[in-house]
Amino acid sequence: MASIFSKIVAGEVPAHKVAETEEFLAFLDIQPLATGHVLVIPKQETDYLFDIGNETYAGLMLFSKMVAEGIKKAIPCKKVGVAVIGLEVPHAHIHLIPMNRVDDMNFSKEKLKPSEKELNETADKIRKALYGISSIH
Repeated sequence: MASIFSKIVAGEVPAHKVAETEEFLAFLDIQPLATGHVLVIPKQETDYLFDIGNETYAGLMLFSKMVAEGIKKAIPCKKVGVAVIGLEVPHAHIHLIPMNRVDDMNFSKEKLKPSEKELNETADKIRKALYGISSIH
């Protein structure tokens, strides 16, 4: 059965996309730890990050780096944190989280509940920041 992320890739489930290439997709987490929390995935469904082939893994990391640069430009923060948990959705993914304090990356804290309007505005800010960084669209 396809994961929710594969359904997003296929266009069966809507998402607030911030960047996309042929191989990778970045979109907002709809229950973020912080405003601007983005999930980055390979489009090919693989459950475990370290089961991804080396070339795809390296590409995913470079894509994540570009997306993180856009987040940093768009969302006031000291750094963009990186986390890989991988238990909640059986599709490899990387969390990019704007952070000002260490506990901004605490996955046990209560998640934000942004409105659709807030999600659209945040995605738009990140997309605009990414526009001049690279060839991702």
